[in-house]
Amino acid sequence: MSGASQGSEPLHRALGLTDDERDRVVEILGRAPNHLELALYAVMWSEHCSYKSSRVHLRRLPTEGPGVLVGPGENAGVIDAGDGIAVAIRIESHNHPSAIEPYQGAATGVGGILRDIFTMGARPLAVMDPLFFGSLDDPKQRWLFEGVVAGISGYGNSVGVPTVGGELTFDPCYAQNPLVNVLCLGALPVDRLVLGRASGVGNLAVLLGSSTGRDGIGGVSVLASAGFSGTEAAADDAKRPSVQVGDPFEEKRLIEACLALLDEGLVIGIQDLGGAGLACATSETAARGGVGMDVDVTAVPRREEGMEPWEVMTSESQERMLAIVTPEALPAVLEICGRWEVRSAVVGRVTEADQGGSAGRLRIREGFEGPVLADVPAASLADEAPLCERPLGRPGDRAARRADDPTGDPGPGDCGPDLVSMLGDPSWVYRQYDHQLFLNTVVGPGGDAALLRLAGPGLPPSDRGIAVTTDSNPAWCSIDPRAGTAMVVAEGLANLACVGAHAVAVVNCLNLGNPEHPEVMWQLSEVIDGLSEACAAFGLPVIGGNVSLYNESAGVDIAPTPVIGLLGLVDALHAAPPGIGYTAGASMVLLGPRDGATAPLHPLGGSRWAVERHGRRGGALPLLDPIAHRSVVDLVAELVGTTVRGSDGLLCGVHDVSGGGLGVALAEMAVGAGIGLRVSGLADHAELFSELPSRVLVATDRPGAVIDRARAAGVPAVVIGESGGARLVIDGLVDLSVAGLRRGAAEALPKALHEED
Repeated sequence: MSGASQGSEPLHRALGLTDDERDRVVEILGRAPNHLELALYAVMWSEHCSYKSSRVHLRRLPTEGPGVLVGPGENAGVIDAGDGIAVAIRIESHNHPSAIEPYQGAATGVGGILRDIFTMGARPLAVMDPLFFGSLDDPKQRWLFEGVVAGISGYGNSVGVPTVGGELTFDPCYAQNPLVNVLCLGALPVDRLVLGRASGVGNLAVLLGSSTGRDGIGGVSVLASAGFSGTEAAADDAKRPSVQVGDPFEEKRLIEACLALLDEGLVIGIQDLGGAGLACATSETAARGGVGMDVDVTAVPRREEGMEPWEVMTSESQERMLAIVTPEALPAVLEICGRWEVRSAVVGRVTEADQGGSAGRLRIREGFEGPVLADVPAASLADEAPLCERPLGRPGDRAARRADDPTGDPGPGDCGPDLVSMLGDPSWVYRQYDHQLFLNTVVGPGGDAALLRLAGPGLPPSDRGIAVTTDSNPAWCSIDPRAGTAMVVAEGLANLACVGAHAVAVVNCLNLGNPEHPEVMWQLSEVIDGLSEACAAFGLPVIGGNVSLYNESAGVDIAPTPVIGLLGLVDALHAAPPGIGYTAGASMVLLGPRDGATAPLHPLGGSRWAVERHGRRGGALPLLDPIAHRSVVDLVAELVGTTVRGSDGLLCGVHDVSGGGLGVALAEMAVGAGIGLRVSGLADHAELFSELPSRVLVATDRPGAVIDRARAAGVPAVVIGESGGARLVIDGLVDLSVAGLRRGAAEALPKALHEED
């Protein structure tokens, strides 16, 4: 785009600014902005960068707690893990780019989140990838799915960071809007922590990494701040140039160079160049540090001829970092960059703050002493985007959906076919990921949560472990966004407990539809309240997150899809947890409530059985009792922790009960064990498939001791089955061979992809 406008459309609208936002820019500057200045405000005030529709609601989240070193607002949240080690964690979305160019969209999502982590001084240790697609019956969905998985594996494997888990959800609402969320965690010595802030008048801003091209220009404002029209040609042709192109080998060199700079104490502040590129990195580092910055746009290394200043400043070319260093440290900085074959160039200088003490000016120049091309207050870009207090409206069909309750539906005489249809082994996906890089992975893909040793180059010695899980349930959140989100948080706590970890922090990626629709803003507000209430009840701080809006196509919004990432700690990690399975002759014990808190005893609203098997998306969710849930997860974490700490322990298997209810949890344990199981006492299909919270299955050869421990903790416990033989038998409901279950689960995804052979 060049010139004053694109066609007859005013320039500010072509760049994505509203008329009111353009007037606000004029008010801030006291004059009409030029093209470059408008471009800076357009990308920095976009929905993706400024959170202008969600900030007013996000303020309700609890963000403080024991051990929190860095909370929301920086590149990643950071928790003190003990032994002089800190853990950095971040979750992001790359939904819209992946819908246009699945391989590069997913690959650059991985690259961006890795930079968020090592920007804090942490070495990235693991990646997780919650993914959401439409039905694989559609050839386009297979293309999207295979491209996204290839992009994640291609980038993560090449850069050398293991992918240790994630989620896989298929639902028609994602047919035009796949969701590609990526979580990364890393570890650092506490004294290496660095923030994305500029300071010290006269200090230098050094651009590290790849040269700058036209890939990704306007990516956040074009792709993540508007919905798709529903016309594939329009989306592909007009928006494909906004998808960045990644180079994982450049990223690997950049990681090592940046960590070397931090180890040598040569960096005052550092920031990655992600959304909005250099415009974001320069304005945010200056605003956070309360200073100004002059940027020499001619000093930015470029790989394309004829780039205009606004293109250079807003390009989202990948594998780039901005480091703030003293003039005295510059020779050493350049030497380390040269050693790692990382391009480096001085592109900016820190200038004084305003007289009132606020952040100074961001000036874009042709040469440090040359003409000024743009002159704006740095804080106005980074912190002063207009807030949109958009109207909220309850969905008009909410009462009707609530009344459409599947709980009273008659069940099948044989529940086996329904159970088999809900089993799916995601190993086709994670076989393409290297999940053992660094050799820290104790529990990888396929477990309730990922579990890693807290070890790595440059870290103090420690016996501790870290656990991480990502969880979501759009079926729950469609029925009740607030209660559904709280149940997702609760599920995450149970997953961590199953690997012996106690949760210490939360990150979130809130994926919703068009915020200009009042129903979507109501959903967002309810999701945030549900997250806030659950975190307050469980004593968890929210230390970072992401909001992805405009996930719609042709006016149709996705289901509200909050993805919750939980970080857990293990004090001493000496052995693997029991895992999803059991040994022959073990007793199966159900920990937690047998019945619902209110009638009906086994509600089916939001259950996989109702949604996937019978297309029933209404009803009411089960009630979550946070106090009872905490008792269950604390008990499970302690029982599993005995094994993890290297003692004998009471358990030979453990698995939480969530999507698919007891039926799916029992079948997954049978598949994991390869041994039969006989279960008795389940009343009907409702008890088999209800998704009541706060329940965990444990297998043990000492059931009396487990029940005694549960009784002492105030947790209901009952033996429901015994292992042995070759069949999964749930009296009166299911009778299936374990070999058939294993085969059906393993073949489900390859068959859907037409890769049976």
